[in-house]
This record gives sequence, C-alpha cells and structure tokens, in this order.
Amino acid sequence: MSITEQDAAVSPSEAIDNAKAKADDGKQSYTAHFRVWRGDASGGELVDYDVEVNEGEVVLDIIHRLQQTQAGDLAVRWNCKAGKCGSCSAEVNGRPRLMCMTRMSIFGQDDVITVTPMRSFPVLKDLVTDVSYNYKKAQEVPAFAPPPGIAPGEYRMAQVDVQRSQEFRKCIECFLCQNVCHVVRDHEDNKAAFSGPRFFIRYAELDMHPNDALDRKKMVQEERGLGYCNITKCCTEVCPEHIKITDNGIIPMKERVVDVKYDPIRFLRRKPRSEKR
Repeated sequence: MSITEQDAAVSPSEAIDNAKAKADDGKQSYTAHFRVWRGDASGGELVDYDVEVNEGEVVLDIIHRLQQTQAGDLAVRWNCKAGKCGSCSAEVNGRPRLMCMTRMSIFGQDDVITVTPMRSFPVLKDLVTDVSYNYKKAQEVPAFAPPPGIAPGEYRMAQVDVQRSQEFRKCIECFLCQNVCHVVRDHEDNKAAFSGPRFFIRYAELDMHPNDALDRKKMVQEERGLGYCNITKCCTEVCPEHIKITDNGIIPMKERVVDVKYDPIRFLRRKPRSEKR
C-alpha cells in the first residue's frame, strides 16, 4: 500500500489523533497542584485542583484547562495571551504577575501554585477584580495642551525627548504597579487623593514634553498625591514592560516639583511685597 493510499484509509478522527500524538511526541507532562481563589465580593476561599501541565505552558494555559475540565464557572479576565493587553493580571504565589507571561517552567513540579486576584481592587468573581478606580484616575489627567502659535504638524522634538516619552508609552495598563503600591494597597482612604504610579508616569510624560503648554507640577503634587509616594520601587519591580517607573518618571517629577516649590528666587518673586509704612 502506498503512503497516499495509507493516508486515505485513516478516518478523520484517527488523523487528528495521529497529528496530536506526533505533536506531543517527546514533550513532558506532569500533574501540578494548584490552589485557586474562588468567590466574590461577599467572600471566598482557596480551592485545590490537580491539573495537567505540558511543556512550554504558562499559568494562563493551566487556568484555561481548569475551566475546560474541572471548573467551568471559573471567572478570569484575559484577551491577547501575548503580554500586551494587560488583562490577565493576578497574584501568583503572592507576586503580582501577568498569567500569560508566567511560565510554568519557573516552578518545580512539586510546588503548590497559588493563584489569587489582585489584592488592591474589589473582587467581582474569582480572579476578576473591579479596576474602575484606575479609569477614574485616567479621566483626571488633563490631555496634551498644544503650544500657542504652532499648528499641528509643525511640532518639533529632540530625539532624546522622543525616547523618554516612548518609554512611558509602553505601559499596557495591566495595573500591576497600582496593585502593588502600598499607598493604594494598604490605605483605602488614600485612593481619593492618590493617582498611583501608572498615572504619575503619564503626568511625567506630558510635563516633560517640550511642546506641552500646561504646567502639571503643582497639580500632581497638591491634587494627585505625588508626595505620598516614598519611592520604594515596588511598582518598577512588577512592571512587565520593564518601564523604570520610579527612576525615570516619579523621581524626576518630584525633582521638578521641588524646583518650582522651593526655588528661593521663584519664591521671592511670588511673595507679595509688604506695604510701605
């Protein structure tokens, strides 16, 4: 029997099974122990699951397998599965991560892997949290203010200014930096007056833009809570885009605020003159 005749004698279902067997040939599989938080705003608990893990998979793959095989009602937010949409943020073994970028190979086969929702935001269901706080803070950021007397298309920037702005624009709004910031995480009453690291780099990007006409330094200090940040760099450590949030955004913004607020010459210019007697 020729190869063509042999292939024709195989049913479609057998052909699919054969293709899967070839694809899986040489790949290692094992059973991992997962503990996944299940519940809603009223409360919940960690539930134990034993689930298959295949070579090359990420945590999000395992969560999807749980949905398919054991927990069809498990709620999880995701979209691109490529580390660019920021949707699948969660805490894996206590560390804020993107589940789609957390490879199973970083864990031992005997490790217990705990997956919980982001702790700084209200839980909606299971691993899905209400991150609307961040969108409210986004609405508070004034938009780019065009310089007077220059028409669109006539703006000019030095390359160094372009590169600085591009770093901040890499943000995918996963809100891991917001989640890990202790000002947001540990003090609920701070949220009203604190924008958080994601939006401090947005303010910094605009304030450092050579063609932006609006001065945001007083606003970010007095109205958006920049002074609450004590630059522990925890936001930088969890950023999946490796943005140097603290060193290149928050610290320079604090320095700009200090230059304006405590410069003695500017202070004297602002200070009202006393009346002559």
